[in-house]
Amino acid sequence: MEWALIPAPFGPLAVASDEHGICRIQFEGVPGPLGESPYLDSLREQLAAYFAGELTEFDVPLSVRSGSPFERRVWAALREIPYGEMATYGRIATDLGDPGAARAVGTANNHNPLPIVVPCHRVVGADGKLVGFGGGLHRKKHLLELEARVRVEREFGL
Repeated sequence: MEWALIPAPFGPLAVASDEHGICRIQFEGVPGPLGESPYLDSLREQLAAYFAGELTEFDVPLSVRSGSPFERRVWAALREIPYGEMATYGRIATDLGDPGAARAVGTANNHNPLPIVVPCHRVVGADGKLVGFGGGLHRKKHLLELEARVRVEREFGL
């Protein structure tokens, strides 16, 4: 596994890749050796474009090395939340066929190894409030505000 520090508006992201793709994104600390790979280079470019408001969907290969079958289903559901939109934990649980599993969806969200690319920041509480984000609520707010601004600019030609 190779690690890199990739700039973000709220501080560097620690990103890891393996021979199959990007396998980890963390908001703090690099737990392994720094290196380079085509996957890290690609994500560096895509994140720069995302933070500049030019990219709304990531296409870098991902290599998910962890997660229960339920967590993997949740992470797949997160990728279906459109850019600039939000979903609740309850809605995701219902979409997965288990309306009572909102807390389990929250736990799976917390275990997401690829935040931002697998957009767990787009999930909010039932009342629409910002809750639970491994990178801190200030980062979640930043990401949601970025996507809302870009979406409005695109939809209204601003």
